[in-house]
Amino acid sequence: MVGYRLHSRADAAQDRIWRYTLEMWGEAQATSYIEGLHAHFRKLTTLPQIWRPLPSKFKQQGVGKAVYFSRYSQHYIFFKILDNGDLGIMSILHGRTDMPARLRSDLAILERQNGDR
Repeated sequence: MVGYRLHSRADAAQDRIWRYTLEMWGEAQATSYIEGLHAHFRKLTTLPQIWRPLPSKFKQQGVGKAVYFSRYSQHYIFFKILDNGDLGIMSILHGRTDMPARLRSDLAILERQNGDR
């Protein structure tokens, strides 16, 4: 069975999402949003037809594997297929973010930390 793994940048993003939602709308909404986000991750592992290839304007030189994205509510999830077949969730960005700049930054950091696995 295919699973998913959050890289450090995505894990930190989910923590920020939790804290922001908690402060703005309370614990019940924060819990609901994070649970929904993880339900979407699980959906991605079983429905590749909802994956979208990363547009060329976002591509990071040196990333050897195809990067895909999907949208969940106000956030975009960026991921690739890991060597073991699982999905590697690399970045979670809000729709109002400067996505090309943030994604390039996140991918560069991941590449330095882990190499392109």
